[in-house]
Amino acid sequence: MKMHDTFADLALGTPFWFTLSARILPIGLLGQFLSAGAALFRNANLWSLHTILGASLLISSIILLGGALLVRRLRGFAWWSGLVFVLYLAQIGLAAGTNPLMLSFHPFNGAMLLAGGLILLAKTERRRARSVHLTLAE
Repeated sequence: MKMHDTFADLALGTPFWFTLSARILPIGLLGQFLSAGAALFRNANLWSLHTILGASLLISSIILLGGALLVRRLRGFAWWSGLVFVLYLAQIGLAAGTNPLMLSFHPFNGAMLLAGGLILLAKTERRRARSVHLTLAE
């Protein structure tokens, strides 16, 4: 039976910083949706919160991609973390544009980014659970 690539070197565990970044990303993206909705329907001043929160999520995206590329046991996360990073860069590009057609893709791309972040989180938590199971079995 072939071992899934995200389960490489389970005995070494999953770095805290990688797990934390995988958890922060979807929570921050949910905050993005909520702040945008509130800014549209309640308080236009919340656009600055939306912008600041979005910019800060770059850190999580970089940590996830860097971890997947630089830490051997996290290489199985490279595809998803790379996709999340590319979607994040597209999100910034779409937000920076002035063309209404391009800007209209910003929410759709945000939804794709959230889906990718949730999949990455699920894979990270599955690795952590498998690692704990391995430790308990010993």
